[in-house]
Amino acid sequence: MFRTLFSHPPELKSAREIGLMRESGKIVAEALRLCRSMAKPGTRTFEIDRAVDALYAKYGATPLFKGYAGPNPKVPFPASTCISLNEQVVHGIPGQREIRDGDIIKIDTACKLNGWCADAAVSIPVGTVRPERLRLIEVGHQVLQIAIDEIPKRRWWSEVAAKMQRHAEQSGYSVVEQYVGHGIGRIMHENPQVPNFVVRGLKELRKVDFRLEPGTVLAVEPMVNMGKADTRVLHDQWTVVTKDGLPSVHVEHTLALTANGVIIVTADG
Repeated sequence: MFRTLFSHPPELKSAREIGLMRESGKIVAEALRLCRSMAKPGTRTFEIDRAVDALYAKYGATPLFKGYAGPNPKVPFPASTCISLNEQVVHGIPGQREIRDGDIIKIDTACKLNGWCADAAVSIPVGTVRPERLRLIEVGHQVLQIAIDEIPKRRWWSEVAAKMQRHAEQSGYSVVEQYVGHGIGRIMHENPQVPNFVVRGLKELRKVDFRLEPGTVLAVEPMVNMGKADTRVLHDQWTVVTKDGLPSVHVEHTLALTANGVIIVTADG
């Protein structure tokens, strides 16, 4: 989701509604499991997208990315998955590009089933990947796990985001600030916006911070860069890349806070 400097309280969900979202989440998890199995040298990215399309059709689920209007409504997103390689951060368009040994491939997808949405992303090492790239992927997963662990313990989202950002930066990496996570439910992008970093300035922080309470459902999606945090958008008006050309990772789960802890809506299994 594109970052803007305002937010609104979460649209709280009942236990029944979270259960319905979990049904969508199971399909997203299965789609990403399929993507993992196909992420091999020589596979073209459009082939993965086509397979996810077929999976959603099998379950009668609606792919949420296809036709999504971005900054330029004349150029809607054309696929069911965002597939981004190496220095591509997010929003990569599937096409003829072949996956190669040593790549990091990021796959993000979302669907709606029976009126409820789920959204998740994975970063996959392909073949023999250099140790520094494997470490970047590991830290990306650690940052997301911090959110899963901390959400039930904290009162405000900014407390969670601070720990996420601190871990990434202490590991020697940077956190992308141009794009953020989001609330999710009956539509893919609900309130609130969910930054993976602490917004600077008390006035600005108050605009985007929100209270964590049972019924909050968030798509939390840290983007961690090996180099600097700066990004730019390619001429296709979608694909986001690091300005310095160094690799990036992107991981995401839809997370529901309940009185008994966090439910990973997009958990596999």
